Amino acid sequence: MAFELPELGYAYDALEPNIDARTMEIHHSKHHNGYTTKLNAAVAGTDLEGKSIEDILANLDMSNAAVRNNGGGFFNHSLFWSVMNPEGKGYLSGELKDAIEAAYGSKETFMEAFSNAAATQFGSGWAWLCVHKGGKVEVCSTPNQDNPLMPGVSCGGTPILGLDVWEHAYYLNYQNRRPDYINAFFNVINWNEVEKRYADAK
Repeated sequence: MAFELPELGYAYDALEPNIDARTMEIHHSKHHNGYTTKLNAAVAGTDLEGKSIEDILANLDMSNAAVRNNGGGFFNHSLFWSVMNPEGKGYLSGELKDAIEAAYGSKETFMEAFSNAAATQFGSGWAWLCVHKGGKVEVCSTPNQDNPLMPGVSCGGTPILGLDVWEHAYYLNYQNRRPDYINAFFNVINWNEVEKRYADAK
């Protein structure tokens, strides 16, 4: 079964003023759709066909550039849309809050670490909050469309929160002001979804 572009679950303008409608429309309907189409072409007729994206990435031959780039792009964006919603939803609580405080001391210190990972990722890439077996969390970043599911990539573990810092994710509204875009992202995090992913991953 071919991979399909996921629905957002909210309108393109729903994240305004934090993320503008035109950026969301181009990002979802053009960029993510392109990764989806190219991923399907890259796995068609191979032993990867029919496998889940998580299985493909966890056992990836990192020299397979087509699957690495487009599989990463497909997975990363699918997670990105799901961990946002209009004006955020819920608040950091429960076991995830405990894990973040154990690792970083406070939510504020975690936000600083996550913001720094996003701001200092040179060129295109992603910032992540990952979960290791047992529930320990860690912040890291990856270049291009790499992610922590892939072999030998920074962090490891299961990504439960990701921020796209490719320029196409913010340039129409924020131009070169990546830190402003990062700050705006915290206003639309769907903590209920992130907590659910934490529970599933640990």
